[in-house]
Order: sequence, then structure tokens, then C-alpha cells
Amino acid sequence: MTKKENSIQISPKTQKLLRAIPKVDEFFDWADPCAGAPPRILKSEIRALLAAEREAILAGEKRTPSDLSKEKLLPGLEKRVARRLESNFRTVINATGVVVHTNLGRSLLPEKAMASIQQVGSRYANLEFNLATGKRGSRYQLVEELLCELTGAEAALVVNNNAAAVLLVLETLAQDKEVIVSRGQLVEIGGSFRIPDVMAKSGARMIEVGATNRTHLYDYEQAITPQSAMLLKVHTSNFRVIGFTSEVELPDLVSLGKEHGLLVMEDLGSGSLLDLSAYGLPREPTVGEVVKAGVDVVTFSGDKLLGGPQAGLVLGKKKIIELVKKNPLNRALRIDKFTLAGLEAVLRLYYDDKQALAAVPTLKMMTMPLKRISSRAARLVRRIKKELAPRCEVTTMAVDSRVGGGAMPEHGMASRAVVLAPADRSVNELEQQLRDAPLPVIGRIEDNYLLLDMRTVDDGEIAQLAACLLTVFAEKI
Repeated sequence: MTKKENSIQISPKTQKLLRAIPKVDEFFDWADPCAGAPPRILKSEIRALLAAEREAILAGEKRTPSDLSKEKLLPGLEKRVARRLESNFRTVINATGVVVHTNLGRSLLPEKAMASIQQVGSRYANLEFNLATGKRGSRYQLVEELLCELTGAEAALVVNNNAAAVLLVLETLAQDKEVIVSRGQLVEIGGSFRIPDVMAKSGARMIEVGATNRTHLYDYEQAITPQSAMLLKVHTSNFRVIGFTSEVELPDLVSLGKEHGLLVMEDLGSGSLLDLSAYGLPREPTVGEVVKAGVDVVTFSGDKLLGGPQAGLVLGKKKIIELVKKNPLNRALRIDKFTLAGLEAVLRLYYDDKQALAAVPTLKMMTMPLKRISSRAARLVRRIKKELAPRCEVTTMAVDSRVGGGAMPEHGMASRAVVLAPADRSVNELEQQLRDAPLPVIGRIEDNYLLLDMRTVDDGEIAQLAACLLTVFAEKI
């Protein structure tokens, strides 16, 4: 008996049940169905299962000796082992309608990018080897020419994310100097990434100008001192001030910088290479337009509107980018071969706008016609409506999807959702059951309904989603 068992009064019936609990080694010999599991995991889960049975008996839960038999305990062990062997990092079905979902992995990669990652991951590659000279090369050269051709920049560098890009540039160009920025642009992005905090970490001294809602060119000019190094413009991403507002246009900021010999930098956040306004999306400055305006350096994310892997892209004038490249901090922030492979494949798709719109999943979902989304919703309804009645009412409704990733926060994209109104369980229970499924389904709850927005559910996932719903509702509550 354990110390806990000795410290309490145990009835003869309870003692008999405790003695009926099999020994770990005995149970281990029974566990043939779990033979594929590593012995360490198998024994660990056996101990955990038997400890749970012991606690249940001591707590007065109903048990009989037959409940502690091989036949009754083995199924529980098999489930435990299966859960233990299951990967922590799993694929899910995104039915939230948020295209660039920060918590669900952001942008999906095109097939060509995945093929390239597979190839360089399983074979040796010229990561830092110049095939022309036979000498050591630079990993950045693998994508720099592509970025320059697509944007008009003189030079480019890629690090592991945009926060790193901003930190690296500020630390290189403005350490112990003043950086002038509008108060209305001192934003916090997801994960507590705050512009003032990053600037402080870089060693630059932030000089705030203007008001939250209105900043004028003279605000910047009046703040310039001999210690000033840079004028910084920050895209406000997932934050908007509307109403009585004013901000300085980038060309005016560039002119002011030239007049006073100051660098001009723009943090675009979710930078895009294409103008998507023709598809009903808000007009956003493209990376090429920002470069053309004459900034010294611009930074943006690779895994948002670009639709590539996580990366921070730094573009600008050659003499400036060369300084950034030489910063020792750059090595700590560099990208690996998988990111390079995925990014190069995605960038090559942008040589043809139509090809990019058709092949980059992020762009494809953002520009998808409502008719196609409605067709997806109808297909799912046909698969499940009859089978789920009367346990769940299944309908469709018009909803708004979101771009996500901090981009276009006010813009809703017309979409169609399958609406579930369960009768045999609460909508919260249904939402949790779908998250707990072997292939988790992530939807959203609104007005006591579970909505499955079909913009972000791929055509190939509809059968899987239907099967998951049928399985969940087959289980008793």
C-alpha cells in the first residue's frame, strides 16, 4: 500500500479492489496491441493508467474486479499510448475564415515551394557554395536577385522574421542615435511585439512626434536635431485610427530626409508584391511602390500577404543593405535552407501575376469568388445534413472572412459558412469535440451557432470535414 492508503481508513471491499489492480510488469506482458510503442512510453502509460484506477477506487468511484481485467484495461491503455505517440505539431482544418491565421501557421505554401523544401531537405544543396567559382558563397544570394528584380530594390537581405528585420536595421543604422516616428504608428502587433520596445532593444532613441490621430510634415522637421539618424514610417497593420486623421505621405518623408541628410525607413509589416485592389480588397502600397518612392530601407514579412514561409525581408539601397549584412547580429537572425527553398519557389511565382494569384494559396483564398465558396458550403451540407438530423440543424449563411496576419483589419471579404446548431449538446461542447478530433477542426462561435467558413476550407478537405462531423455526432454525450 502507498503512504496515502495507510493514512486513511480503507474498507475490506476497497482493499480487495486495490489488490486486484495488476502489477506494472504483468500489464506490460499483456500489452501486445501496443507492441509498436517504445517500452519507455508503454511502461509510463501503464503506470499512469494504474495510478488513475487506484485514485478512482480510493475516491469511491464504482469499480468491480472485472473492471480491472486485461480485457477492460487494455483499450484504455491503447488510447493513452496513441495519444502519447501523436505528434504535438499537427495539421488542422481551418474553418475560421481567417486566411493568414497567426495561430494556425499563417500562410500555406504553394506546391512548388513544398517540393523545393522536400528536395533540399533530403539532399545536399548549394546553401553556401558558389557553383560557378567552386568557393564559399552566400546564402542570401540565392534570393537577393529575385527580390531586386521583383521590387526594383538595389539590394536585399532575408532574416527569420519581420521583427528581427526591424531590430537588425535599427541596431545597424541608428544605435545611440535618434529615430523620429509618428505617435500614431507606435503599434503593438501580435505576441506583444511593440515598436517602442524593439527600438529600445536596438539602442536607438525614439522621438515621438505629432498626435495619435494627426501628424504633419512640420512635426518631423521640428524634431530633427544633430543626433537624428532616421525618419521611420510604420504600417499600422491591425490597427486603424479613423475620423479626424492625417499622416505624412512617404514621398514627402523621403524629400525631408534628403533635405536633412537622414535615412528613411518604412516597416510595411504585411508587405505585398501585388496590387490586390482590383479584387475588391483595400488599396495597399506594394513593396515596389515603396522602393520607388526612394526609401533607404523597407522591411516586411514573408509569411503574410507575400504567401511564403516565415521570414523578414530587408530591401533598399545597396550601401545601406551592405551595412546591415555586416552586422554580427545578422548571423543570429539568419534563415535556414528550408526557408530559403520555400521563399525562392514562392518568389519565382511572382514573375507572372496570374500565376501567383492561381498558385499562392494566400492570394488564391483572398481573391476567391463567392460563387466558388458557396459551392463548397453546398457540398458539405449535402454530405452531412441528412445524417445529422435531428441531432443538429445544418444551414448556410452569408458571413465575412478576414485577411488576418495584421493586414486590412477593417475589411471583410464576403463568404459563405455552414452553420451548425446542435440539439443534443451545447455549441461549446461541439466546438471542443471538433478541436479534440484526430484531424482537429477549428471554427468560430457566433450567436450560439458554430460557423464553418468555407473560404479557408480547401476542396480536398470537405470529405475529411464531413467525416469528422459525422464521427463526432455518432458519439454519445
